[in-house]
Amino acid sequence: MSIRPYRDILRRTARQIHVGPVPVGGDAPISVQSMTNTLTTDVAATVTQIHQLEEAGADIVRVSCPDKESTSALKQIVAQVSVPIVADIHFHHKRGIEAAEAGAACLRINPGNIGNKQRERDVIQAAKDHGCSMRIGVNAGSLERHLLDKYGEPCPDAMVESALDHARILQDNDFHEFKISVKASDVFLAVAAYQGLSDAIDCPLHLGITEAGGLMPGTIKSSIGMGMLLWSGIGDTIRVSLSADPVEEIRVGFDILKSLGLRHRGVSIISCPSCARQGFEVIKTVEVLEKRLAHIVTPLTLSIIGCVVNGPGEATQTDIGFTGGGAGSGKVYVSGIADHNIDNDKMVDHIVELVEERVAQIDAQADASGQQSAAE
Repeated sequence: MSIRPYRDILRRTARQIHVGPVPVGGDAPISVQSMTNTLTTDVAATVTQIHQLEEAGADIVRVSCPDKESTSALKQIVAQVSVPIVADIHFHHKRGIEAAEAGAACLRINPGNIGNKQRERDVIQAAKDHGCSMRIGVNAGSLERHLLDKYGEPCPDAMVESALDHARILQDNDFHEFKISVKASDVFLAVAAYQGLSDAIDCPLHLGITEAGGLMPGTIKSSIGMGMLLWSGIGDTIRVSLSADPVEEIRVGFDILKSLGLRHRGVSIISCPSCARQGFEVIKTVEVLEKRLAHIVTPLTLSIIGCVVNGPGEATQTDIGFTGGGAGSGKVYVSGIADHNIDNDKMVDHIVELVEERVAQIDAQADASGQQSAAE
């Protein structure tokens, strides 16, 4: 039996669209997005939250537009942020038109639930006129009545059929700048629906396990569901749905992608759970380092291991490492090579300094390489 190389992820080939300047699909990096939970009409609060999401690394941010006051506020919001904004639209076709006019980069909409064919055409034309893409968002909890009557309950076939029916509306109106999601809170249902959809259409797919729960259970459910799909090559943009600060959705999203080697942002800390052999307080140290290094966006690996059982081996695989020893000190590794010892009480400040120095070197090399390429 032949087994493919265990680190290989062969991404499904999807045609590429754009959400503002962000490419989605094709060979573009898998984008990470979240959604504001402020009142859209509170422009200041919404802009503040979007800026927090931008700082955390969000590629795309979605904003709910349930009424005319919200779409009016959207124009002011878009003018104050740099990340592309997706307007979340349900039922009211006029909100879709207003959001496109207000500068939304994408409309999250189900064409089939906004009224008659003329209303569908009006929203599609507004998207064309203002350069908006669209996301068809199918949810297991809000499937059309005729599909529930046909299948008896939410199931993968019903979700795929709903998605393809909506896609056909756009395609019949010569609109192809769209992506699709088929979300469910049930991991198995969502995964099966995405697998079926990936074989049925070539548009980009937006992944998510909807209503996943609080920070810990939601992270676990999302990691299992989206992890299975991403490992099999399915998925072009992701949103982790958590009952938590939206910034946590971005952090978890990047951690999922980093764990699969699909995107790299910031410091990846490899650390042990600690035991009686630990030469320093691993858990507390990692907690402090995560906070002290949260501002770094340049990819870098750091190992923090409590003892010499696994410490040296892990350190040889990371940019910087620290392995607990004895007598209140440990070994620092640089570029995988044992370099020097440092006392435990000085270790955190020292590691932060080493990481920041290495990041500065990496960034300087990248800048020099970019300048050379531009000159050539």
